[in-house]
Amino acid sequence: MANCLNCGAPLTGTLLVCDYCKTRQDVDLAVVHRFTVETPRSARVCPRCHIPLQTVDLRLKEKFLIERCERCLGLFFDPGELEAFLETAVTNVHAIDPQRLNEVQSVKRNHEYPVSYIDCPVCRRLMNRINIGSRSGVIADQCRNHGLWLDGGELRQIMEWMKAGGGLVQREKELEMARLELEQEKKKLQFGRIDQAFFHTRPEPERRDLELDVLPLIGRLLKRIFRRE
Repeated sequence: MANCLNCGAPLTGTLLVCDYCKTRQDVDLAVVHRFTVETPRSARVCPRCHIPLQTVDLRLKEKFLIERCERCLGLFFDPGELEAFLETAVTNVHAIDPQRLNEVQSVKRNHEYPVSYIDCPVCRRLMNRINIGSRSGVIADQCRNHGLWLDGGELRQIMEWMKAGGGLVQREKELEMARLELEQEKKKLQFGRIDQAFFHTRPEPERRDLELDVLPLIGRLLKRIFRRE
């Protein structure tokens, strides 16, 4: 049975928050994958503690390097690394557990961090805040060019979300959105064919009148596009 990293009490449920001291639990990387510290002091800086990050090797089949803050336990993944990590660390999930998903979603962001934008560990520019998946409850910080920052405990929450079938929920949502977009494109295509057929069956004078009716609409659209705020 897993124990709280703060008070040592046994953990129950999703293993995310201790029932006794209410401490949010971080991923013990030694349990997930045996790792080694490659570079104790990286050129990348923790956006929370403002100290150099460690570079650690998670040893996923081959060398797999990420950055970690030894003080706040935040993690920085280069683009695509989080997805690769989850594919290896969480496997054999074939069903959705709604109750467990609700428990995971109810766990909120660390209270010690105010809701704000933080700097990218690489370029030091403000990152965007993004939702991770559907119903994971994790809002991560992302630099489009350099990667994704997770505060201490958020990786564990994402893993619990995956184990509860969160990835399957997200996949179903993406497929439904793709289906709706395809239906919309079909309707546009059908409408375009009907409209074109209608236009070409009109007598020449009516065609000119229709063209004249469209011109003001095009003009208004152009004004909106180039209008100065």
